Amino acid sequence: MFVVDWVKNLPHELATFLLAIIPLTEVRASIPVAMGLFKMSAWSAFFWSILGSVFITFVLVYSLDLATKFLRPRFRWADKFFSWLFERTRKKFEGKYLTYGEIALVIFVAIPLPLTGVWTGAAAAYLFGVEKKKAFWLVSLGTIIAGIIVTLVSIGGLAVFGLNAD
Repeated sequence: MFVVDWVKNLPHELATFLLAIIPLTEVRASIPVAMGLFKMSAWSAFFWSILGSVFITFVLVYSLDLATKFLRPRFRWADKFFSWLFERTRKKFEGKYLTYGEIALVIFVAIPLPLTGVWTGAAAAYLFGVEKKKAFWLVSLGTIIAGIIVTLVSIGGLAVFGLNAD
């Protein structure tokens, strides 16, 4: 994974934190990379990944509105990007939100699949008008659940392949 090449020479904790921030990787990749490549313990990999994920959740939830209002009228590429992002997020999340309400946000982020992490969760919270403080806690809870799932799967995967997982 080319993103790992950017961070692999950094201290492993910082690299794990940064991988958790990146929308392409988030906890889905930061935990397995930390445990498999960096040989970090499961607890350490989980801690640094969740810390990075919760950090970016805070940044996104509290700055997405500001960023869109500033960038969209000034840059055509930003307007196109946010239009694409919000339309895709709305299509993917709207039915779940209408059915399950705000708990759908936790579930949506908790499923460790591509395009269901904190970046999309923060965008969904913004689109559906979830109050910022509540959105932060809902998305953070979802990422903690995703982190637990990914950590357990990583422990199992490392065990199956005979690699050490602490």
